[in-house]
This record gives sequence, C-alpha cells and structure tokens, in this order.
Amino acid sequence: MKKIVLFFLTIIFIFSLLELKAEEIVVDLEAKEKIKGSLLQKFGETQKLRIEKGVDQAASLWRESDGTSKKFEQFCEQYFIGTGELLDENFKRLETNFEILSGHFNKMRLDLNRPIDLDWGRILPLDRIFSQYSPSAHIIDDFFNNKIAFLVLLNFPHYSLSEKAELGPKWNRTEWAHARMGDRFTSRVPAEIYQKRSQAYADSSTYIYEYNICMGKLIDKKFKTYFPEDLKLIAHWGLRDELKARYADPEGLFKQKIIYEIMLRIINQQIPEIVINNPEYHWNPFTNKVYKDKKELAFNPEPLTRYKHFLNNFIAAKMIDPYYPDFPTHIKRVFEVGREMPEAEVEALFTSFISSPQVRKVGKLIQKRLGTKLRPFDIWYPGFKPRSAITEEELDKIVAKKYPDVKTFEGDLKNILMKLGFSQEQAAFIAPKIAVDPARGAGHAWGPDMKSEKAHLRTRVPKTGMNYKGFNIAMHELGHCVEQTLTLQKVDYYALQGVPNTAFTEAFAFVFQDKDLDVLGLKSEDKNRKYLKALDYFWNAYEIMGVSLVDMKVWNWLYRNPDATPEKLKEAVISIAKEVWNKYYADVFGIKDQPILAIYSHMIYRTIYLPDYPLGHIIAFQIGNYLEGKNLGEEMERMCVAGDIIPQVWMKNAVGSDISSKPLLDAVDEALKHIK
Repeated sequence: MKKIVLFFLTIIFIFSLLELKAEEIVVDLEAKEKIKGSLLQKFGETQKLRIEKGVDQAASLWRESDGTSKKFEQFCEQYFIGTGELLDENFKRLETNFEILSGHFNKMRLDLNRPIDLDWGRILPLDRIFSQYSPSAHIIDDFFNNKIAFLVLLNFPHYSLSEKAELGPKWNRTEWAHARMGDRFTSRVPAEIYQKRSQAYADSSTYIYEYNICMGKLIDKKFKTYFPEDLKLIAHWGLRDELKARYADPEGLFKQKIIYEIMLRIINQQIPEIVINNPEYHWNPFTNKVYKDKKELAFNPEPLTRYKHFLNNFIAAKMIDPYYPDFPTHIKRVFEVGREMPEAEVEALFTSFISSPQVRKVGKLIQKRLGTKLRPFDIWYPGFKPRSAITEEELDKIVAKKYPDVKTFEGDLKNILMKLGFSQEQAAFIAPKIAVDPARGAGHAWGPDMKSEKAHLRTRVPKTGMNYKGFNIAMHELGHCVEQTLTLQKVDYYALQGVPNTAFTEAFAFVFQDKDLDVLGLKSEDKNRKYLKALDYFWNAYEIMGVSLVDMKVWNWLYRNPDATPEKLKEAVISIAKEVWNKYYADVFGIKDQPILAIYSHMIYRTIYLPDYPLGHIIAFQIGNYLEGKNLGEEMERMCVAGDIIPQVWMKNAVGSDISSKPLLDAVDEALKHIK
C-alpha cells in the first residue's frame, strides 16, 4: 500500500509541473530595431552596445501579459538611462533594495528551516510543510509584473560567459558590478515552478538529514556488537568518517567491512526500512537479517525512496528548462550559469587528473603502508593527513573538554581566527558576525545575504560535548563563514558579494579544515608535513572526482531518459558508478564492478553539487601553495574582496595563474620522492 501511495504522489507531482508552460514572446524584430534606433538617436553611438543588448534582452522576456509592442517601446523610451550620475544613483538604489530583499528572504528561509536543520528534537509534520515553503518564490514574477526586472535588463544587460572571459580582464570594478546586476534577471520562471522545486529539495533534505544508522544495533552472526550502544551515524558522512577513523583501530578492519556493507545496502536499496533511524532492532548487514530479542523478523527493504527523491529533484529542475533558452538543461545552468565553467572543461580537468600516472603510484604507496591489498573503501584512506601522536579517542576528550557545546565554540571564534593568522582587528570584526548552531545533519554553513545579519555555522555536537569529527567539520564550516563574512562586509559593491562559485568557498573551507590540529595546539612537527599534505589532497581529490563524474553522468543519463522510473534510475546510478569505477579505479584497487561511488547523499538532495568539492580541492591546494610563508588573514581578505567575478579572472587575481591541477600533481611527484 505504501509503495502505491508513493507511486501516485510522484505521478501527481510530475503532472502538476507539466501544467506550467512558458508564454510566447511578443516583441518582434521590427519593433526592436525601431526602439534601438530611437534610443541611439537620443543617447548617441557611445551607448550602442548597452542599447542593443538591453533592448534585446528585455524584449526576449516581455510577454503578452506585460503589454503590446507599443507599450514596450514606451517603456524603453521612459526608463533607459544614459551613463553618468543618474545611472550610478539608480544602480546604488537597486543594490540597497536588493540587499534588503535578499537578506530578509534569506533570514526567513533560515529561520523557517531551523526545526529541520538544527538538532531541536523530533521534526513535526508542520515543520516539513514550512520547510517546503519558499518566501522568495514569487519575487521574480513580481519584479517582471511591476517592470523592475525590465528596468534592470534595459540598463544593466547581462553578458555571456564567453563575453565575460573576453571583456572581464579589462573591466573596472563598476563595470563588473553592472554586469553582475544584469545577471539577476536572465529568465522568467513562474513562481509555481520555483515553489515546486523548493518542495522537492526540502523533502529530499529532510529525508537525508533523518537518515541515521544506529551502530550499536549492528551484529554479526554470533550477535556480537562492535560499536558503542548510543552511536548513531548519518549516511553518508557519519558512516564515511567512522570508516576513516577505524584505520587507527587495531580491530578496525572488520568494522570498516561492516560500514562498507551498510553503504552497499543503501545504494542497492536492500537496507531494511525498519532499521533506518530506529534503535529498536538488531541488524546484520552481511546477511541482511533483522532481529528483535534475537528472533528473526520479516521486513520490507527501503522502497526506492532514495531514488524517488533523486528523480523528483530532476523533474523539478527540468521544468525550469523552457525558461532558459540559452541554457536549456539544468546541467548547463549549473555549470555555465552557476559555476561559470563549462561542463566539458570541468570533466576534462577531472578525467585527466584521475587518469594521471600519479594515481597508480600513490595507490601502490597506500598498499605498501597498509601492508595488504587495497579494498574499495580505501578510497577514503586518511593516512597521509599529518597527525600528532594523539589518538582519535584522546582528541575527542580534548575537544569535548574545550568545547562542551556550540556556544563555547562560538565564544572562542576570535581566538581561533587569531591562531589561524588573522590580526586581532580582523578577528574582532569577523567573529561577532558568525553564529554557531547545533546541526541535525553533519554540518553546513549558511550565509547572511545582508550586512546586518550573521553567517551561521552548523556542526553536530553530541550531548557529551563536541568530538573531534565535529570540530574538524566546524573548522571546515568556519572557512565558509569567514569567506561569507568577508565577501559581504568587505566587497565594494553588493552586486559583487560572494565568490565566483561554490568551489571557491569550499577551497577556503578546506584550508581552514587542514589547520584543525594547529588550532588545538597539536601541530605536527613532522618534517614530511608538506609532502603528506600534498598526498592527502591528491587522494581526497581522486576519490571525490570519481563521485562527481558519477553525479554528472547520471544527470546526463536522466536527460536522455526523462521518463525514467525510480527502479530504472537506481539501475542507471549503479551501472554508471561501476562504469566509472572500472575505468578509473579498478586497475588501481585490483577489483572491478564496485558501486561505492554512488553513496554520497549530495546526489539525492543537492543537484550536481558534488563537482564543487574536487574543484575546491584543486583551488584550495593552489591557494594553500600560494599562502606558504604568507599571512592567511591578510591574503584571504585580499582574495575575498575581489568578490563575484568569473573563476579564471578571480584566480589570476588571487594567485597569479589559471585554475589548474598541475601544482598538485607536481607536488605529488615531489612528495613521492620523500614518502615511502
């Protein structure tokens, strides 16, 4: 019965989206040329490019409901502004108003999602309904209806990625800010579709955030348990991190095999539904049998819920396609609009990296260090991270004593920033602008979008106090929050707030995360620290690039198979994961047909987000390399105030070169001479 209900809910969801259609464009070529001629005569040839782009872009989104061609002509005559003081005054007013709107909408979304995102106890059905609501869903509709969007398009036209790449290096800050203002209204997606998309995303987020495995209830065939009774790990993050931690455990290999088996059951949707986030039953992941008081119980496997959420997010994203004629797929929008890096360029960067001869060499080194053949879960081998002699358990005690709760961590932010190299003045400016919250999930950061609000750092903190994993994640999220603060508070134009794309904020997060032991006063004095760091970055990038390629390939498969069922999607995900494994990993690991690259939760609730991580690793290494011997606080602020310009221009400004994996590959070659 439950499967039938879920099936019909999915069908209803699809058909409700299919009802939404784009209107026809009504301003023809003759009308546009007439308006351009009139404006050129009035404002002169120096304004030709602005006039042509502005009129064309505004006309492309003018609909019958906005008025006739004559109305459009009258609008252009009335609202086109020449260069000079009046244009500057209008631009500043737009910036002020957009900060007010974006900031308050962001705060509403942040606050409404607190019961879902934060560790506040049980989630009520009401909380889920509010989390599906997007306060800003109607803002695009409203701004086209009241003509503000057309005023922006007419006076601050947007530029294609190729135009920005060509013209951007010559633009001054004002020209960049004007170009970014023009990026605000490149499509006209109805509010209903944004609301549907928001609902799909919220549903999948809730599903992921509540997906915990009660580790103390896992048993072998003799009913022996291997993990603490109260240990509850979220999939995939908690499972992965626990697996990584077991390398330091003399009896850790079997525990790793248990975790790996859990991951395979999740991917294949063979996991018993009753053991998810439920401590009432014992479960043997190897035999896939469930017990209550040592009596075996019949059960239903999870009913493809994982892939239903994935599919619903695809359906929601795909319904936006007709409203972006220049970017007709979610894939193109994510890469060319969001990242401003074409998919082919990113894929080539990844495939060349994971095909490099360094991969095999590092794989052999890991095998030698482990003293055994590589296993599929050794994609998460953490042994290159420079560590002190202190064990993970001891680190847990140190961190729990230092940070018994999130407020203690928040109160120490200024001190942490100064330990990282920020001046007292910088730390005093940044720290009060960051709030720390207890996360329901593994952890994340949420930026403020207006100067009067704070960035929010979320990390998971057990009742016994913050543990080392939570601290490590908190350091990662602190990197995000510092970036968010600097790129909002210190950038000269609100239109340029932020960084070029998510990979850049991930890069700063990785830089901070890499310094976690330094902050605890446990910095390794290992002479090989530099070489170990390069190998650690390399192996992490190798792992997550494969995961990212799976994500990208699955989305391409979905566009080729838009009518796919959850069952077909599951088969495709597993097939693609094995395909990527066999091409780039099987030769290194000595085993074929492993689907483990499909375990990441991001695939389910964050659409094509995963490539930002390997891009972040590459960028972080370049930035980290550049920062050697320099002050992190000074240099990070210098880099961040460049704001949201395109990636390659930002990178040249930051470190003097394009985004490239070569510095990391070169560093690995050097490291292999020293690490045996």
